[in-house]
Amino acid sequence: MKKSLLKILNYLNLFGFHPVALTHLPIFSRFIREKQAFSNAGGEISTIFPVFSDYESNAGSHKGHYFHQDLVVAQQIYSKNPKKHLDIGSRIDGFVAHVATFRQIDVLDLRDLTQSEHPNIRFRQVDLMQERALPIDFFDSISCLHAIEHFGLGRYGDQIDPSGHHKGFVNLISMLETGGDLYLSFPIGLKNETHFNAHRVFHPLDILNWPECGEKLILNRFDYVDDSGNLHTNIDLLTSPPQTIYGCGIYSFTRI
Repeated sequence: MKKSLLKILNYLNLFGFHPVALTHLPIFSRFIREKQAFSNAGGEISTIFPVFSDYESNAGSHKGHYFHQDLVVAQQIYSKNPKKHLDIGSRIDGFVAHVATFRQIDVLDLRDLTQSEHPNIRFRQVDLMQERALPIDFFDSISCLHAIEHFGLGRYGDQIDPSGHHKGFVNLISMLETGGDLYLSFPIGLKNETHFNAHRVFHPLDILNWPECGEKLILNRFDYVDDSGNLHTNIDLLTSPPQTIYGCGIYSFTRI
């Protein structure tokens, strides 16, 4: 038992843990007991790899910006089944993967991506703030989730441009066919803020004043994630704008 304890302490020391810093001794003791029980039951242990954080963890997370936005928008795309869906800058291992399970999806991003082995994901490296090389009136469905708030802040190697999100927004609309659907999400708060160089936070109503929004888009649906990570669906944005500090607004538009 003493040798086993010494091995574990030595292992922890390699990762900067000192026995004095082990404030949860009952959990540590549980690990020792269960390791001994595993050995007594005939189990063979190849190496010691303590993971104490999962003893009381939940099965997973079903809250937060990405969890809700990815599902809300993916469900809408599944329901509408567009001919050509384009995504700009959303998470590949989140929203894009959701959509790719049931249809083909074109993906544009400022950053490069190694060739996907999944046949439903087609990637092109494009700077959405630049007008050149963008197809016009080509897609009947476009998404840009938790991405446009970064445009022009340099975080991802893009050029510094205080109006980068507006330029990207106009180019999104230009690629969308009349009657096509645009799904957009970004951080929302009590006022417009720029947290350089991480992201921007927008008042929920601010997008309605963005270039060409009122002229070319109609808002069909608004959902949002509050500061506690909970989803609120089909909210009347004009009469009940959310009062969040750092929430996530999910906007579903149609081009007119």
